[in-house]
Amino acid sequence: MKLGKKQELFMRLLPRLIDKAHSLGFEIRGGDLFRDPRIHGEHGKKRAYGHKKSNHKLKLAIDLNLFKNDEFIQTTEGHRQLGEWWEEQHEDCRWGGRFNDGNHYSLTHNGNK
Repeated sequence: MKLGKKQELFMRLLPRLIDKAHSLGFEIRGGDLFRDPRIHGEHGKKRAYGHKKSNHKLKLAIDLNLFKNDEFIQTTEGHRQLGEWWEEQHEDCRWGGRFNDGNHYSLTHNGNK
């Protein structure tokens, strides 16, 4: 699937993810949805923000900061139920809990997650 169509699929699935989080009793504060793929300068130094093949840079990933009873859920285990649900929504859905990034929800593209 071409990148544009994959981005459209991600945006179609994203509201379902948010609705599911709410139905599980979570409140959400947004995390990273898009990371600028350009290299940023800081005091003359060049550095990249995030992994160079991050699907955030392709608009195919989001980090969701979940809260329950005003407590920030910082563990991968705390995201497990939502993450495993996400993986069932489409063959390209990936949850970061499989690679130690529990609040990461994405679609694969060209082998990247």
